[in-house]
Amino acid sequence: MINAILVFNNHGKPRLVRFYQHLAEEVQQQIIRDTFHLVLKRDDHICNFLECGSSWVSPGALQLCPCPHSLFGGSDYKLIYRHYATLYFVFCVDSSESELGILDLIQV
Repeated sequence: MINAILVFNNHGKPRLVRFYQHLAEEVQQQIIRDTFHLVLKRDDHICNFLECGSSWVSPGALQLCPCPHSLFGGSDYKLIYRHYATLYFVFCVDSSESELGILDLIQV
């Protein structure tokens, strides 16, 4: 199930935000910030899928980073994203969704 669709530019300004479950505004803003920082740190040649539980180890960093999906109340969430020119398209899905299906959805 798709839980959120986020589109933001290279500077982190949200262009489209859609959450498919009720969350408080401050929680939504925290998820947007955390998601942007997780996706921005990744190189373009790295896989476009991020799986995380209650905590996530950032590549190249030694500390644990809080996963934005722990704010959704579960540990089986994934980020599937694609970077086109100046926009990041990010889908937050649970484990029942196909990663390649969502990536295909982003490309269409």
